[in-house]
Amino acid sequence: MQIDLRTITITPLRQTFGHLARRMGADKPASRYMEATMDLQPVENFHYRPTWDPAHEIFDARLTAIVMKDWYSLKDPRQYYYGAWTLARSRMQETAEGDFDLVEELGLAGSYPDAGCRLTAEVLIPLRHVAYASNINNAYVGAYAYGIAMSQAATYASMDQLGVAQYLTRLAMAFGDLDGLAAGKAAWLNAPDWQDLRCCVEDMMVMKDWFELFVAQNLALDGLMYPLFFERLNDRMSLSYGATIAMLTRFPREWHADNSKWVDAVIKVAAAESPENKELLLRWTRGWRDRAAASLNPVVFKAFGDDAECVMDEVLQQFNARAAKLGLAL
Repeated sequence: MQIDLRTITITPLRQTFGHLARRMGADKPASRYMEATMDLQPVENFHYRPTWDPAHEIFDARLTAIVMKDWYSLKDPRQYYYGAWTLARSRMQETAEGDFDLVEELGLAGSYPDAGCRLTAEVLIPLRHVAYASNINNAYVGAYAYGIAMSQAATYASMDQLGVAQYLTRLAMAFGDLDGLAAGKAAWLNAPDWQDLRCCVEDMMVMKDWFELFVAQNLALDGLMYPLFFERLNDRMSLSYGATIAMLTRFPREWHADNSKWVDAVIKVAAAESPENKELLLRWTRGWRDRAAASLNPVVFKAFGDDAECVMDEVLQQFNARAAKLGLAL
């Protein structure tokens, strides 16, 4: 008996789904991100309007003052759909867990200087409440944004901020300072240094325009807070007390660098869409930059002392340069 094996090439009739072929052409294969993102939001045949907002549809582009011809142009340059996002965060979590394990194995937290422990407890630990607030704010953006390209990326950012809050909680636990969590909450609720920042994030929680909230939280507040406390304060503490805190805050630092790629891409495309969009984004960015800087100032003085003004000026210049690259000359 003889078996004759032959290779047969079967040419597919088309390379992708119909809704993608209409956008990209029938002969161009789509990435997994495009397949999991483009044109997937329902746009018609809704049964009823929201009972809490009968003036709008469930998915309604009028929920923001920003106007786009195609909301799917606000794509995520990281190409994160659910599978890619979970794999990326799994790798970051694995690295962070290794850092915590190493600190515990070598007893680095127990030998950390008292001055560094106090600075960590007074400045870094209360920031977990800011991260929890950002979790809520990005969840709102994910719920009301128009187009899957925006809503899925905002939902991922929401869950990422929950992870930041949890790692800051673990930072306190790594130092065996469970009382520090209660002290951080008490400071967040009552200490004068924190009330401007608390007021700022709580005002964001009641904003209606989801795109303005996206600018306020992800561009303005995070764009100042993370460079201040997870870059410059990390550097200062590493020089003075050793690299333990820098190891235990690796996840927030690396996450912000990754998330900024998405934030910058969205702002740049939306600003280039029309002069009206650009003017609106410029006004929102300038206003929330100033509000965020003012609310962070008391905490910056707590962290940097006499150098606070110089550090804040440096971070603001960096922020303005970043906004200029996005088409927003502040």
